[in-house]
Amino acid sequence: MARPAACQSRRGGLIHGQTPHPVAPIAQVAAETASERAEAARDRQDAGAFRYARARGLVLMEIPLDEIEADALVRDRAALSAEEMEELKSSIARNGLRLPVEVFALPGGGYGLLSGYRRVMAFRALKSLTKDARYDRIRAILREPGAMGGAFAAMVEENEIRAGLSQFERGRIAVIAAQQGAFLNVEAAVDGLFPMASRAKRSKIRSFALIFEELGDMLAFPDSIREKDGLRLATALREGAEARLREHLACERPETPEEEAALIEAALAGLTPKAPDPRKGGRPRRAAARRVVLSSGYELEAQEDARGWSIRLGGRIVDRELVETVIREISRLLERP
Repeated sequence: MARPAACQSRRGGLIHGQTPHPVAPIAQVAAETASERAEAARDRQDAGAFRYARARGLVLMEIPLDEIEADALVRDRAALSAEEMEELKSSIARNGLRLPVEVFALPGGGYGLLSGYRRVMAFRALKSLTKDARYDRIRAILREPGAMGGAFAAMVEENEIRAGLSQFERGRIAVIAAQQGAFLNVEAAVDGLFPMASRAKRSKIRSFALIFEELGDMLAFPDSIREKDGLRLATALREGAEARLREHLACERPETPEEEAALIEAALAGLTPKAPDPRKGGRPRRAAARRVVLSSGYELEAQEDARGWSIRLGGRIVDRELVETVIREISRLLERP
C-alpha cells in the first residue's frame, strides 16, 4: 500500500519538500549587537593598553626623519667627533639602528628630539650619502608629557656626565621642558632637572633660563656667556631692560664669542642699575639698637631686624621666673581690652 506523499521521506527531521523555519529577526539582531559590543570592548581595551604602553616608552614608532627637530634641545653636540661619527655610521649601515631615539610632540606639528642626537645625525649623513630609502624613517619612542619629566632628567644627567652643560644650556632645557608640559613651570623644571644642585646653583640656572626666554634669539654664542655677565644680564632683565638690551644687541652681528662678550658688556655698561630694594632679598641694614638702663640695674635693649623687633633683658642675673613675669606683663599690655 502506498504511503501518503507527505510521509514518504524525512530528511534531518523535516518533511521532504519543506524549508526550515527562519531564525527570528530579533534573535539575529541581538546576536550581532552582542558581537559588536564585544568587539568594541576589545578595541577599547587594546587602545587603552596601547596608550599605557606608549606613555611608558614601550611602543616603537617609525617617524619620518625630516619631521624631527634635532635642535629642539641643546645636548652633546660638542662631543661629536669625526671619528666617532664614522664609527656610528658604519655600525648603523652594517647592523641597522639598535637603539631607538626618543622624541616628544611639538605644538606646531612634528617632533622634538629628546635623546639620540648622534643617531639622528648619522641617519641624515647616511641618507645624504646613499640616497637609500631605508634612512627616510627612524625608529623612535614617543614620550607623553606626563612621562617626560623623568626622560628630560635622564637626558640632562647623561649629558652632564658626558660633556657637561653650560649654564645657558641648563636654563634653555628647563624652559623647553616647562613649555612641553613636562613640568608645571620653569621653577619646577629647574628643581626637577637639577635636584642635586645647591640652592645657589639652581638660582643661577633660573637666571640663564630668563636670558634664554628674553634674549635667546638675539645671541649668537650664548653658551660662551660668562657666569658673572649672565647674572648681570638677568638682573637687568628683571629690572625691565629687555627692550634696551635687544636694541643694543641688534646693532651688530658678532663673529666670535669674544665680540659678543664685548657687545654684552657695552650694553650692560649703558644701563643705570636700580637702587637695591630691601624688601626683595639681601641683608637689610640693621637699625641702631635702643638701650635703657633701669635704676634697678637691669638693662633693656630693643633691636629691629628682618623678623621684627626683639627685646633683650640683661644687666643683672636673669632667671626663668623673671622672664616669665616680664612675658606676662607684656602679654597683658598687648592683649586686646
